[in-house]
Amino acid sequence: MNMENKRFEEITERSAHERSGWLMLALLLGLLIFSLAMFVVGAVLLDTNSAFAAMMVVGVLLFIGTLFCMSGFKVLQPNEAFVLTLFGKYYGTLKRDGFFWVNPFSAAVNPAKSMTGGFARKLSLKAMTLNNDKQKVNDEEGNPIEISVVVIWRITNTAKAVFNVENYMAYLSTQCDAAIRQVARQYPYDVSTNGDETSLRGSAQEIAEVLRGELQQRTEMAGIEIMEARISHLAYAPEIAAAMLQRQQASAIIAARQKIVEGAVSMVQMALNKLSEEQIVELDDERKAQMVSNLLVVLCGNRDAQPVVGTGSIY
Repeated sequence: MNMENKRFEEITERSAHERSGWLMLALLLGLLIFSLAMFVVGAVLLDTNSAFAAMMVVGVLLFIGTLFCMSGFKVLQPNEAFVLTLFGKYYGTLKRDGFFWVNPFSAAVNPAKSMTGGFARKLSLKAMTLNNDKQKVNDEEGNPIEISVVVIWRITNTAKAVFNVENYMAYLSTQCDAAIRQVARQYPYDVSTNGDETSLRGSAQEIAEVLRGELQQRTEMAGIEIMEARISHLAYAPEIAAAMLQRQQASAIIAARQKIVEGAVSMVQMALNKLSEEQIVELDDERKAQMVSNLLVVLCGNRDAQPVVGTGSIY
């Protein structure tokens, strides 16, 4: 068969055949006592009849077999699972909490046991957190930025997590890096000049939803549910951080000056209207222009104005 045309085989999760652990414990303990009794009786009566030697052998074999069957006991706490294989084939998943007995020839499989705690064969179905290292990417405008995300996830399909990917935790980490790059290049770091209001810094909730959807699509085949994905660190890269800080400061200064000018113009207009309404003084256009100029200098200046008292006539 052509390997390029070979279809990817997905394993469907199914429940393993289990028995009550307490019932099997009582049965196996009874077999142990029975095998010991056979051995003792055979040893005592061996001198009277050589046939009792066979009884001793049967007792030993039964004792060894019973001890082997005891390796089938499994204990599960809530939100834990065993993925079992039998001679290389998928046997089933044990997900209920409690004390059980399964086929002792079946083996528990956990490809990520080295990343989840030594020799642990159990799969955790609890919500877990992935916090990847910071990575440098380019935003929509091409600016290099440093970004990292925190992902809350859990396993929903144990068969897919174990058999569809080599290591589900390493797979999730790799896909998380790829999703960050994909999302970061679609949006600017801050509100762009073209009027796009969605940005990495200013639209945290929208970006979190987009990132979660992108990551969920990538991890679906691994049986993983992405519960939440949020940006935990976001900053300009060190080589452009100083220049971008100056740009932000300049934008803030311009916005502040615009507010000052708008306020100053409204105050000058109010002063002229009051003088005209109260008929305090009549000013011609030239004197009005001079007054407007003086007021704007005083109101828009970034230093305190020094008053000058004029003793002569304004005309």
